[in-house]
Amino acid sequence: MKKNVLILCTGNSCRSIIAEALLNKEFGEFIKAYSSGVKASGKVNPNAKKILEINDAWDENYHSKVIEDVMNIKYDLVVTVCDNAKESCPIFPGNTKVIHVGFEDPDGLEFDAFCKTYSLIKNELLPIVSQELLE
Repeated sequence: MKKNVLILCTGNSCRSIIAEALLNKEFGEFIKAYSSGVKASGKVNPNAKKILEINDAWDENYHSKVIEDVMNIKYDLVVTVCDNAKESCPIFPGNTKVIHVGFEDPDGLEFDAFCKTYSLIKNELLPIVSQELLE
């Protein structure tokens, strides 16, 4: 049975979408990743979509979601990727583990910032999630 992971951010337009896509691409056999925003923007940043398309990780099902849209799922792990989400993270039922792995927001910056965020998430977050859920 796959383990469920929620990546939580503020706007759910960049970092959390990239993390959701990378986790599903790299660990899709074992993990189902979701993402949400505590104050979702309602849109995916075009540069976040572009970096995921370039790396063959984009899926048309990815979209910006409010936390209420994903609260009915039982998660094995919740990861906050920004300080605001960490501070306003809701309480999840049971003994759901919540961790924080923060990344700077590339929104409003040049495409290179999205490439850097993509690499940081891939090289820092994925090993942590793997260690938490698969080892």
